[in-house]
Amino acid sequence: MSKSLGNSPDPIELMKKFSTDGVRIGMLLCSPAGGDLLYDDELCLQGRNFTNKIWNAFRLVKGWSVDNNIPQPEAAKKAVEWFNNRLNKTISEVDKMFEDFRLSDSLMTVYKLFWDEFSSWYLESIKPAYQQPIDGKTYAATIEFFDKLLKILHPYIPFVTEEVWQLLEDRKPGESIMVSRMPEAEGFDEKLIEKFETVKDVVAKIRQIRQDNQIAQKDSLEAFAKLVDGEYDGYFDSVIIKHCNLSKLELTAEKVDGAKTFVAKNVEYYIPLGDRINKEEELKKLQAELDYTRGFLASVEKKLSNERFVSGAPAAVVEREKQKLSDAKMKIEALEKQIASL
Repeated sequence: MSKSLGNSPDPIELMKKFSTDGVRIGMLLCSPAGGDLLYDDELCLQGRNFTNKIWNAFRLVKGWSVDNNIPQPEAAKKAVEWFNNRLNKTISEVDKMFEDFRLSDSLMTVYKLFWDEFSSWYLESIKPAYQQPIDGKTYAATIEFFDKLLKILHPYIPFVTEEVWQLLEDRKPGESIMVSRMPEAEGFDEKLIEKFETVKDVVAKIRQIRQDNQIAQKDSLEAFAKLVDGEYDGYFDSVIIKHCNLSKLELTAEKVDGAKTFVAKNVEYYIPLGDRINKEEELKKLQAELDYTRGFLASVEKKLSNERFVSGAPAAVVEREKQKLSDAKMKIEALEKQIASL
């Protein structure tokens, strides 16, 4: 934007179109520290959509009826534990970004936390069944999480966060989010957070199986897990069952013939589809995926056979490549078994 060129947008008109908070978000998203401000109306639209997301999440949570007499479901218990760790990690990261004046980066970090982790994964993990109440323990944790999220969002989105915060719980006269203490980072378990990333991978792949075979979410599926290497954790199995509408998720020592299969981390999963699978189409897809994975494996092997790369790259980078090698080999073996069974 240049004043001499006269190409700067009128902020008043922008606020009328995208809301004041929306414009603030848009301006922060396009102004990373040390870089030119590459303004785009779409970023203000993104900001307005984000404020709508906050309102929608608020309406969803406040729309649940609460029953303090029902037990906390296992999936909700595990989701609360995961998000508490994920939130504390993000608060720690944002604190560091504020120290370094990386305001644009800090906004995007909190944006992803609210949009992806809280709205998409956490709320879906704890959401009660249709027209059923939520247990009191999970609801109380959710309100506490929402309160903290509003406080860390407030520097970027002052108006919407103040309004939602006032409605979230009963407030005393004169209370304001503006003068509330910012949440402080507590300890977090990095390994637990990593485990949930595997959960996301498993859920995404089962959803893809449903989509590819036109199976509605309301129709329950069975799933079996076969350990390929190491130990089976299964800590978040209840969350996978809830997200994927599984009637069961059990360990198996043998492969399941005629089932869709995929590998996540060190586990091979089988999803029996019975007569709902088109064998001819499925074989084409599997062969294409096998050819791609073999090519990927060859590229990783080539990289790891380069002594300059192995000796010069950081240890963490080399370790990631070795993990890719192991995962590709496991995936190839699983695909070959699935093709043979079909």
